[in-house]
Formats: sequence, structure tokens, C-alpha cells
Amino acid sequence: MAWLSRYSILAILIGLCVAFSMATLTKQQPNANDAAEQILRALRAGPSQGILVVSSDSRDDREFGDAFRQKWGAIEKNDPSRTVSYAAGTPQDVRKAIDGSSDERLTLVLSPDTRNWKLFEGVAQKFPKKELRLVASEPVLWPNFLKYQNLINVVNQIVIIAILAIGMTLVILTGGIDLSVGSLIALSAVICTRAVQDWGGGEQASATSIFVCGFLALLVCGIAGLINGLLIVRCQLPPFIATLGTMLIASGCAFILSGGQSIATVPDSFVWLGRGTWLGLPVAVLFMVGMYAITHVVMRSTVYGRAIYAIGGNAEAARLCGLPVRSLIASTYVISGLLAGLGGLVMASRLKSGDAKYGAMYELYVIAAVVVGGTSLRGGYGSVLGTLVGALIIAVVENGMNLVHVESYTQKVVFGFVILGAVLLDRQSRSPTA
Repeated sequence: MAWLSRYSILAILIGLCVAFSMATLTKQQPNANDAAEQILRALRAGPSQGILVVSSDSRDDREFGDAFRQKWGAIEKNDPSRTVSYAAGTPQDVRKAIDGSSDERLTLVLSPDTRNWKLFEGVAQKFPKKELRLVASEPVLWPNFLKYQNLINVVNQIVIIAILAIGMTLVILTGGIDLSVGSLIALSAVICTRAVQDWGGGEQASATSIFVCGFLALLVCGIAGLINGLLIVRCQLPPFIATLGTMLIASGCAFILSGGQSIATVPDSFVWLGRGTWLGLPVAVLFMVGMYAITHVVMRSTVYGRAIYAIGGNAEAARLCGLPVRSLIASTYVISGLLAGLGGLVMASRLKSGDAKYGAMYELYVIAAVVVGGTSLRGGYGSVLGTLVGALIIAVVENGMNLVHVESYTQKVVFGFVILGAVLLDRQSRSPTA
């Protein structure tokens, strides 16, 4: 049963990916490299004659043309007599290129976009003076779910929830809860964009000004987290009540500062954190992965991490062992507040604006990610990597249901069962009979 409690969440994620892959299996055009490789194999087996590569001006066709050029070199060395020319543009442009070709026997290499052009229906009648052979890539069976761009979207869409879930994991490991994170997203976004608009130069703001304004938003959210911690450890308020009050205060402040309006007077460079890419991957995703790697090391290999687990297991025993229990608990709420503020900056950057309505219901999705990831609501058991898997499960379920056209109301029912199932699994895996 211990093995089940450790690996069941990962098995669920893999199972969901397999299920949605099977459900979205369809015939579709191969990517640029595979299409070019298919066509080159057909050209090697065909007669030696002139070749005209036909493509439109779309991005996919440009990638196909580049891939074909790169792979053609080897064939050209073995058979220099086989000349290749390229025609890109509209069907009219391609017709002119075919008519103007000096080759009477011509192989037309069709790109994924041009293979369905009406120009190539009945080519013998349309080009009676030419002997034309059409070569195109064949569709392949591949799941829409496993397309590269869709997988990137799955990860990218849970970046904000996953960042907040790191702080929520620490809080729940101590036996607490933080309901204020959703409102702190809105407060952070509004403070940052309002500061950029009023003090940072607006649409002409420099990178330094944006950084300072973002730091101000993080500072305010960190202070909100500190207030949560002090209310809980000093005033002995239940975490649910303390963070509920902070949630309402933060939401109200966000509406007051924004006047109930969206704030969008920010420069184009403001979107770098939310929409930028590096090495072909979204900056926000890389940032999230780095944060999880660091937090995992901290929680597993440092005194602070072990102390958080000890407090969640038995706070009184931890106190008797000399741990500063109240300070450590308060620190988890500060971290949660800071990460909520960071999530607000990512959302503001992604949407290029700040709005008091951002983050609505996010606290529930964050808690769901933590619980689905195997962290016990009683504290003392769980991991940040499990939380990441939990966030991915939520994203996969949402994305997969969208791909198979499940209506939004039904999706809510499914999410409810996913959360209930995760909690029941948590109780079962740690029951005395397990």
C-alpha cells in the first residue's frame, strides 16, 4: 500500500494522458520534417526528372520548404541531373511556374497546405503540354492531445496555479490553509500595473521601472502573507477565518486601486514574463520548473524543509524538540503570499493588464492541485513534486475534455469527482489497515 500511495498519482496522470490520446486519435498531416522525409523516399523510388516544390506562404509551408532543402543535399550529390526549383505563393503563381518550367516531365512536390488545391485536380487536362507527377505526404494517425503545441499549452495553462501551489503545499503541510491567494493575484496585478502607469512611465516604462513596480507588488503580497501568519500564530485565529478575512480585504483593495477598471497602460515589453519564450519554451514554464526544482531540494535536503514536515506531523512534539514552531508556520504564509504575488505578475504580464477580477476561484484550484497531488490536509505528508503532478492532472483533464468537446458544466462535475477521489485515496493510503 505504501507503493500505491507513492506512485498512484503519477499512474493516474499517465493513464489520463493515454486515455485522452486514444480519444483524440485522428488522421493528420505529419510535421515538416516527417513530410519532407516521406516525399524524399518517394522521389528516390520514382523516375529521374525535374522537380518543382510547391508551397503557399503559410508558416507551416515555409517550414516544410526549409526541411526539404536541408534533406535534398544527399540526393542531389548522387544524381546531379535532377534539378529542383521552388514555387511559393498563390495557385496563380504556381500555375505560372509550371507553365514556365523548361521540363516537359515534371514532378510536383506538394506541401501540406497545397495538396488540396483545386489546381491539382485533373492536372493532365489543365497542363496538356506537361507530363506531371504529383507527390505529397500521406496523413498519419496521431492524437491531437500529443501534438507538441498542445502539450506546451497544457503545461503553460497551469503555470500560475502551479506557482501558487508551491506556497499552498507548505501551508497545508503545517496543517493550515490559505484562502487569500486568489485575491492576492488580483492585488499584485493591479499594484504592478497601476505603479507602472502612474510612476513608471506608462507605455514608455523601462525594464528597471517594471522590475521595481513588480517588486513593490511582491512586497505588498508578502506583507499580506505575514499578516496571515501573525493572525494565526499570535492571535490564535483558525487559518480558515484569518485567510478568509485577508481574502476579502485584498479583493476590496484591488477594486479600490483599480476603480473597478482594467489597467492596461503598460509597455510591450511588459509581456515578457507571461508570453516570452527562451530556447523555444515559454519563459513562465521554465521559471515554474526552476522553482519546483529549488523547492524540492529545500524540502527534502534542508533543516527548514524537515522542520515543516515535523510541525505538520506533530506541532507539540516539534516545539518540545526546540523548533521555533510559530515562526516557521508564519514563514509558510509569507512564502504563500509572495508566490501569489508572483502569480499575479505572471497573469498581468500574460494579459498585458491588471484587473481586480483576476484570480477568482483560483484558491480552490490551487488547493485542489495540492490535494490531488497527494498532500494530506491533516499536514505532515506530501511533496511539491506531487503537487506539480496534481496540477498537471487538473490541466490534462481540462484540456482533454475540451478536445473531446465536453461541455463546461459537465467539466465541473468531473473536477468535483477528481477532488473527492483524491481525498478518498489519501485517507485510504494512510488508514491504519493500509
